[in-house]
Amino acid sequence: MSKIVKLKKGFDLKLAGKAPLEHINLPAVQTFAIKPTDFPGIQRPKVLVNEGDTVKAGTPILIDKAMDQVIYAAPVSGEIVEIKRGEKRKLLEIKILADQTISYEEFGKIDLNQDRDALAAKLASCGVWPNVIQRPFGVVANPAETPRAIFISGFDSHPLAPDFGFTLAGEENYFQAGIDALAKLTSGKVHLSVDGSKSVPSIYSGIKNAEIHQFSGPHPAGNVGTQIHHIAPINKGELVWTVTPIGVVQIGKAVLEGVYDASKVIVLTGSELTKTGYVKTFVGANVSSFVKGNLNSGHVRVISGNVLTGEKVPMEGYMGFYHNQVTVIPEGDYEEFLGWLKPSSAKLSFHKAIGMLSFLNKGEFKVDTNTHGEERPFVVTGVFEKVMPMDILPTYLFKAIISEDFDEMEELGLYELVEEDVALCEFVDPSKNDLQGLVRNGIELLMYS
Repeated sequence: MSKIVKLKKGFDLKLAGKAPLEHINLPAVQTFAIKPTDFPGIQRPKVLVNEGDTVKAGTPILIDKAMDQVIYAAPVSGEIVEIKRGEKRKLLEIKILADQTISYEEFGKIDLNQDRDALAAKLASCGVWPNVIQRPFGVVANPAETPRAIFISGFDSHPLAPDFGFTLAGEENYFQAGIDALAKLTSGKVHLSVDGSKSVPSIYSGIKNAEIHQFSGPHPAGNVGTQIHHIAPINKGELVWTVTPIGVVQIGKAVLEGVYDASKVIVLTGSELTKTGYVKTFVGANVSSFVKGNLNSGHVRVISGNVLTGEKVPMEGYMGFYHNQVTVIPEGDYEEFLGWLKPSSAKLSFHKAIGMLSFLNKGEFKVDTNTHGEERPFVVTGVFEKVMPMDILPTYLFKAIISEDFDEMEELGLYELVEEDVALCEFVDPSKNDLQGLVRNGIELLMYS
């Protein structure tokens, strides 16, 4: 095993509402949805089913006309009950009313001895391929291309994130099969990063066909972008892929079982839930079964994902394709007159400003969604560099994106970033800018220029 990469820059948000390592029982989820908006870079989505159709888990329901060899499949069996569109008929959701017992399309077990292109085509056709993300740009990978390397972050350092050692316990054979398949798809290595501050969980111990790295330090130590930067940074013209541990297991199940099994264990967290814990469900689950009757108060925000990078969803909304966590915190739509002047150790803040005495509080914080200020002109404070553990100058990069300076965007490292890599910068930004949206705008400028 390689040496531990110890990161000093970053920030851990110690929030109330952490889930204990135990499974909880809640009412079964009735409906699931696939949302094209979950897949950055999808250009021309085409629906392959109609309302009223019945499907099995793994039945193709959506393709991108710009890369039609990649299938977006139904995560569960059941009936297509709604194909929801928005303005200008933009496709928003394909909803499925799930069967009580899930049935699966049979693709046949996958032979890992076949040539690389045939293996990639097979995986792309059975529903598991959207788990493979390309960098630069953070979009679903093209199976016809060969990456320089594949990176997997074996732990999540986001606030209240799930423990993969717990959620993936017992999936060791599928994880190894997924690693074996990915090793066939790259011209280089498969890199697996683990939490260097803990013992290696059973899911990763004894793994073959992957090089293991250890990372320790505050968030974003668990971000795969941070790990790529310290293992082998991306240069212009290079291509790497990333996969989450849950995606690796789904690929492994496709290899060994010949099915698209979209089941996974997610974590319910947040200070406004009466019952937190781990629940087994499927990709795209409706969140109402998790939160209704499980709230401390009625004025809350439900987030699919974590508080830094997650998506606000309504009480009847659906989890994002890549999310393994539901977080519920108080809504913060109130005004506080001169709140920043009042000495308080109850407000979580990176800045040790007057009034913000959070550094005196060594416990957990109950945070709401109030940003304690409105968006204002971009101010250079040097604070971004304190939470970015990469050899990148974020302040100058953000300015280059705002001014649409393509050369500067490339030279300052935009190829290495996606939204989650700047989420902490957005949290500490005194100007309250949407920096994750800014980075996505910059990425799209480079992609389509």
